[in-house]
Amino acid sequence: MVKKYFYSCLFLIALFTLSSFSINDEVIRLDGNWHFEIDRNNEGITQKWYNRNLSDNIKLPGSMAEFLKGDEITLKTKWTGSIYDSSFYFRPSLKKYREPGNIHIPFWLTPAKHYVGAAWYQKEVNIPANWNGKRIILHLERAHIETRVWVNDKEIGLQNSLVAPHVYDLTAYLTSGKQRITIRIDNSIKELNVGPDSHSISDHTQGNWNGIIGKIALEAASPVYIDDVQIYPDVKNRKALVKIKINNSTLRPFSGKIGISAKSFNSSKSDKTQEILSKIIVAKSDTKIIEIELPFGKGMLTWDEFDPALYHLDVNLVAKGIENNKKVSFGMREFKIEGNQFLINNNPVFLRGTLHNCEFPLTGYPATTVEAWEKIFRKMKSYGLNHVRFHSWCPPEAAFKAADIVGLYLQPEGPSWPNHGPKIGLGQPIDQFLYDETIRMAKEYGNYASFTMLSAGNEPAGNQVKYLNAFVDFWKAKDNRRVYTGMSVGGSWPVVPNAEYQSRGGVRGLNWNKNLETESDFSSAIAKFKVPFVAHEIGQYCVFPNFAEIKKYTGVYKAKNFEMFRQELADHKMGDQAKDFLNASGKLQLLCYKNEIEKILRTPGYAGFQMLGLQDFPGQGTALVGVLDAFFEEKGYVTAQEYSRFCNSTVPLAKIPKFVYSNEENFKAEILLTHSGKTPLQNAVMSWTIKNEKGNLLSSGKFNPKTFENANGIFAGDIDFALSEITAVSQLNLEVKVNGTDFANDWDFWVYPNKNPEVSSSVYYTTTLDNKAKEVLNNGGKVFLNAAGKVVKGKEVEMHFLPVFWNTSWFKMRPPHVTGILIQDKSPAFNNFPTSYHSDLQWWDIQNRAQVMNLEDFPDDFRPLIQPIDTWFMNRRLALVFEAQVGKGKIIVSSADLGPDVQNKPASKQLYFSLLKYMNSPDFNPEKKLDMKVIQDVFSSPSREIFDTYTKDSPDELKPNSNQNKVK
Repeated sequence: MVKKYFYSCLFLIALFTLSSFSINDEVIRLDGNWHFEIDRNNEGITQKWYNRNLSDNIKLPGSMAEFLKGDEITLKTKWTGSIYDSSFYFRPSLKKYREPGNIHIPFWLTPAKHYVGAAWYQKEVNIPANWNGKRIILHLERAHIETRVWVNDKEIGLQNSLVAPHVYDLTAYLTSGKQRITIRIDNSIKELNVGPDSHSISDHTQGNWNGIIGKIALEAASPVYIDDVQIYPDVKNRKALVKIKINNSTLRPFSGKIGISAKSFNSSKSDKTQEILSKIIVAKSDTKIIEIELPFGKGMLTWDEFDPALYHLDVNLVAKGIENNKKVSFGMREFKIEGNQFLINNNPVFLRGTLHNCEFPLTGYPATTVEAWEKIFRKMKSYGLNHVRFHSWCPPEAAFKAADIVGLYLQPEGPSWPNHGPKIGLGQPIDQFLYDETIRMAKEYGNYASFTMLSAGNEPAGNQVKYLNAFVDFWKAKDNRRVYTGMSVGGSWPVVPNAEYQSRGGVRGLNWNKNLETESDFSSAIAKFKVPFVAHEIGQYCVFPNFAEIKKYTGVYKAKNFEMFRQELADHKMGDQAKDFLNASGKLQLLCYKNEIEKILRTPGYAGFQMLGLQDFPGQGTALVGVLDAFFEEKGYVTAQEYSRFCNSTVPLAKIPKFVYSNEENFKAEILLTHSGKTPLQNAVMSWTIKNEKGNLLSSGKFNPKTFENANGIFAGDIDFALSEITAVSQLNLEVKVNGTDFANDWDFWVYPNKNPEVSSSVYYTTTLDNKAKEVLNNGGKVFLNAAGKVVKGKEVEMHFLPVFWNTSWFKMRPPHVTGILIQDKSPAFNNFPTSYHSDLQWWDIQNRAQVMNLEDFPDDFRPLIQPIDTWFMNRRLALVFEAQVGKGKIIVSSADLGPDVQNKPASKQLYFSLLKYMNSPDFNPEKKLDMKVIQDVFSSPSREIFDTYTKDSPDELKPNSNQNKVK
């Protein structure tokens, strides 16, 4: 209890003292009520609104939408973001969602109000008399986007930053007494265009809001002041170089002393340095940069993901009548590259990352508190991650503070996706802006230990290689505290040769078009890269919407997209299956993430991955790719403990050639270990077990003790297990552990008899619904219809084993369209085919590329034995296998290729046996009765509801290259 209290106190101290601040500043917080007015016609400047009282009121910090300021959502709302699926605007079945009062935008979350343009904010402030002679600044944290400031009738200036506070020096404009401060904020996209899909501004994620969401304050301090402090750790030599910028705004020379010292504050171990003093002289109205070396002793603490020890640097500027102090948080760490490896304090580190896309569905804007960010980062870390990429945006300072505390390696980016509209390297304003913004990022956040990597943005267009080579070279020469890449890109983008590491696609994914295995890796694909290769946006495997999530949207945004999908599911007579669809598709999604991550971990020399993502992406057509929702909360089908078995600092791996066996074979596996720890695993013993579905132990073993250094795919030993004693169809499980630790991983595999017993059958097997089949049914007999390749109603729906990628809307219904299958696993039809309610690896040769049947004319409550889960943009009622009463008889219909003549598909063969045995048992008694014509129609008539894009492009006003997005 005492220990817990001690760490709680340390945490509270860390929250209070973590940021860089001046101890002797006087502050007037400007939170609260402000006068407000919308400037729809952009007339406020010419009409001098700064000289009159504004007519409305609002609270800051906050956004216009948060206080219901702006416009109602209509079909003509001018969104900031590309829409590639125009079908929503034309599909007859969606007409009701386009009606006034019932607008449901399916592409992203819907804000309470929407406004793009200028708005004015105004407040009267009483300036104390004792501020005379002091320097006074206005600090605006996270203003969105462009600000212009007036004091009374005097304009101070204009700022435009998406990454850093807007800071205005008001010293020359403020006197004691009442003063009026007016701020004009414009969130429209003008000549300076970062791209409408950039996560720094886009409605796809946080939304293009108007307001100020962080610290808003007037600060008074000494006219001779510490403007900037930058700390450059030298871990090897136990010292730090401290660069201090002193500004003298007075008309007299300044002569004084500056002292620096550091003390740890968030670790159970403590350390502090001696104070180092230096004289300093700054000429009148001048600036001086002083460099001081700060030595550390033998007790120096280093920062990494395992032990995120932090220091405060105290900087004291003292002279007669002048005192200015700063306290800056930093960590003693070195993040560098050696060959194709990242090193943290000379220790190899593998990056296990996800993207943060600015998902804040309650507010529509990013959190500016450490507590909020720490909650997110601790959730990420519980899932085995140690790295976060911020896609085309940079988070507020609170995120860096929280990551320092939690121990995460961050890759913020320049706030641009310069592709849909702007382009880089062509002399457009974005070229200089990315330099300006990243310089601001380095100044504001460069001391935070977690700020280890930097990218200029995401997936550019233009003269990108030349521009990004120069960008990387600029930063390598300027600041050695982190490593640099050009932009984060997909596999088709050109390589930027000067990038210190590659964050790119092209070497990712699962090749599940052939038999499944866990032997292959990405070695040959990354061999040409001599720098660290970090996989760009791996995963993107979809899961069905969680409609229970809708009630969580109690803030500015509503999940109108989810509401529409839920109603569409109900309209297609499957509303009661929503939770089952979520869980079944979720288990397949989890299986895919597990296998892709393990494939990367098996690859020697692979440096890391950046998932898209651990959490859902609420925009771009509603991309439900996360095992967590947009609130970073679990959906119910996987826990952090389960996920971190295959995504962690240490992960046992198994090279397995296949997952379905006959009992005449041996199960063979090569056991590996990937380790990325604080220290090597000394004399580690790895053990394994094979158990059946009842948990009975069938075999076990262990390997000789071995020391595992940090590396991927280190060989541990081999397993060879004869399956001859497995006489019944079985689902087995291989589990591998690192003894004495919590690190463990497991894999299911299936064993079928080499030859099933003959079934004395009265079932008529056929591949067409021919006259004999009809006669058998009319006479009370049984029919098995293998309709593989014969489906007409539903042939437009493509099912692969892999689920929907990203979502079908964003890619205009590009296949696959199915995201897993729901199986009535409790049915005796599966007595001889062990399965859960969701598809697993044994279903691959049954499910992959099989046709599906559209049951649009079947009774509303009809449920198939095996039900493919359609994309939620269509919600068609589908079947892979169904049973029914027809006439006096009974039938099973399969659009998967199941039958006595199927070759080289052991699971298909076994499932057919199980279904056939079921049909020849008293258990075969389908509940639902169908007319023969309904079944016949599946093989003769096309679906009535066919997806149509209606246009070849998005509506004109929404096109990425439309006038609204063009660079003027």
